[in-house]
Amino acid sequence: MILHHIPFSRSFRILWMLEEIGRQVDLRVYSIRDGSMRSKELLRCSPAGRVPAIEFDDGSVMFESAAILQVLAETHPEFDLDRPIGHPDRYRFLEILSFAETIGSELEMLNLQHLFLRNPKDMSVSVAKLNTARMKIGLKAVDAMLDGQDWLCRSGFSIADIMMGFNLFCAKYFIDMEQFENLTAYRSRIDERPAYQRACKKDGEQDFYKQDFYPIPNSA
Repeated sequence: MILHHIPFSRSFRILWMLEEIGRQVDLRVYSIRDGSMRSKELLRCSPAGRVPAIEFDDGSVMFESAAILQVLAETHPEFDLDRPIGHPDRYRFLEILSFAETIGSELEMLNLQHLFLRNPKDMSVSVAKLNTARMKIGLKAVDAMLDGQDWLCRSGFSIADIMMGFNLFCAKYFIDMEQFENLTAYRSRIDERPAYQRACKKDGEQDFYKQDFYPIPNSA
């Protein structure tokens, strides 16, 4: 398989998943800064020129991390990372897959405001405050979901944790995560997973964040 990848991006979810199921992959690495995401190779697999995109052994291609994770989980049922129709955790599982992207969209807006505007002075402080508040509300909800359990589904680790877990690694650049006790413990459990550790070693160096935390500047 071939994974079209940017370090520390949503495609890390797929890299992590492949380690969970023990599948080798050929990484094709891109950067948001050098124009490589407009390459014909990537656009052939991902029409919007975004990662992740994956080329399977049979020649079929997919983009969008949640969809790729679902296919990999369904085709490797022996790892119990899916929650199929009829499973008692099915509703929560589907809910988290979508909720992860809801929080991810807030994170993307904060990335745009803090990191990718050509002139940081162009930031809308009021919009950044709103996005930060909305993401904090979302994280509070996830923290509550984890009360009394190790993973987001009571039945154990699943691709719902891969989807949501990735967001937590980026959220710390904008939100003080220590206020969320359950999420802090959850993050530690993820850190301890051998598959996650192997994926981190393969991921490559991120070139998004240049400081440990990005506060919202004063509006004055």
